[in-house]
Order: sequence, then structure tokens, then C-alpha cells
Amino acid sequence: MLIYDMPLYRPPSEGNNLIIQATLGCHFNQCSFCSMYKQKHFSVRPLEVVFQDIEQAARAWPEAQRVFLADGDALTLPTDHLLAILDRLAVAFPRLSRVSCYANPSDILRKQGGELERLRERRLNLLYVGIESGSGVILKKISKGATPRSIRRALEKAHGGRLKVSATVILGLGGESRSEEHIQGTIELLNSAPVTYLSTLQLFLETGARQRFLEKFGEPFIPQDDQAILHEQRRLVAGLEPPAPVIFRSNHASNALALAGNLPRDREPLLARIDHALNHGERLRPRQLRGL
Repeated sequence: MLIYDMPLYRPPSEGNNLIIQATLGCHFNQCSFCSMYKQKHFSVRPLEVVFQDIEQAARAWPEAQRVFLADGDALTLPTDHLLAILDRLAVAFPRLSRVSCYANPSDILRKQGGELERLRERRLNLLYVGIESGSGVILKKISKGATPRSIRRALEKAHGGRLKVSATVILGLGGESRSEEHIQGTIELLNSAPVTYLSTLQLFLETGARQRFLEKFGEPFIPQDDQAILHEQRRLVAGLEPPAPVIFRSNHASNALALAGNLPRDREPLLARIDHALNHGERLRPRQLRGL
């Protein structure tokens, strides 16, 4: 099977799918909370090398239907480069139904003149976008390289290109002092821009990222306990009135409480689960089992 350039990261929902590394590392790689790819220099893998991986994977798993293009943000590649990879995937895997990748908001905004539509026609139809927060202040403090406005524009552009977006929000990202603006800004952003899937992560600072995060935050940062995180989760679920129905999950390993439902349809059952956890001490994921 394939030999990957490690470490290798992928969304939880891609766990059973084929992964092809189109790039190595993350071309932005400045987010202060993130410890992924810090030991890698960003590089574009030559097409002939990617094609060799595709051919090798096809021999081992010819019936593969879904492919995730790693590493951190394959959408940063020029469209013609991506199209060449997508065309080779389509030939190698006759049952191919979906290709997905991580995407920064800036990657989406750089695509022009129907490029997103062309990618979707070649089955790149799902983008994983880290929103993190809808607060402009917090986005600046975490060195996200995006603003609420640019994120909104990127989500609208992806929707206009008929690509599905799986967005993530990080609970606890504002600490105690900025919890309210973090959640309120996130609600306002998600209520104004369409996403197909929404997942929450819980702030989890690995050793290598902790000091960098605290320095970049620029003010005392007081982490929140599980109770405070659940209150943030509750405010988020209660406040979301998305432009279109959203499939909601908090099943990432960083979360204290795993939730699953559709919004707004399942709002009340989701709130009931959170309230039960808050009021009756529902068993939460043990801290030693949480991570990225």
C-alpha cells in the first residue's frame, strides 16, 4: 500500500476513505492554536509522483469510491494541476463518487471564472473549511489570516460553485474573557452563510502550540472547563438559524460531549442532551481519551 509522508491528518469522516497526498504540509501554517504540519515545509508533490500513488492505490483498492486529497490545503494548488489529479483519479477508480480536501478561505477566494465549478464537475465536491470563530478580534488573535467577511465570502463562493462545505468551529477559543463574542460572532457568521456540515472541536493545545498560542493571544487567556464549554455549545446550538439545513456533529475526539443531529430540525433534542450533561453530570469523554 502507499507510503505516506508523516504525520498524516484527515477529518474523522474520511477515516475509511483513500488518502492521496497532493501536497505536503500547509502553505499558510500560521494558526497559533494548530500544531499540525509544524515539522513539514510546504511543497507541491510532482504530478508524476502523485500519479504513481494513484496507480499503486488503484491496484490495491480498485473499488474505492471516496478520496481525500492531503495534506493541509490541497485547494491552494493551481486549478489545472488539480484537474490533472482529478482526471487521473476518475480513470483509476471507476466507482469514484467524491473527492474532498481541506481549504483555507483564501484558497476558495483565489479561484476565479468558474474554476470551482470545473473542479466540482470532476468530483471535487466537498471542502473542509476551518472557520474557528466568527469574531474578528479572535481570528486576529489566533493568526487565522481571515476575517468574518472573507470567510463569509468564501462560503458563499463555494456554495455558488455548488460545492459542499464541512465547516469547523473551535469551542473555548476565546477563553473566559471572550467567550460571548466568540459564540455570538460565530452564530452571526453561520446564520448569514450556507454550509452543509458543521462540526465543533474543543480547544486542545498540544505542548508545541501552547506557548505560541498564549503569546499571540496578546492578553491573559483563562481556559474554560467542561461546564463552560458545554454552555458555549448550548448557546451555539440555540442561536443557529442557518440559511439552509445543516448536518451538525461534535464527534471529533477533542470534544467532551459527542452530539449528532440536523439543525434546525433537531435543535430541541440536542439542547436536551446538553442540558442533561450540564445538570445531571452525563458521562463525558475522559480527558485522557481526548486529542487531535
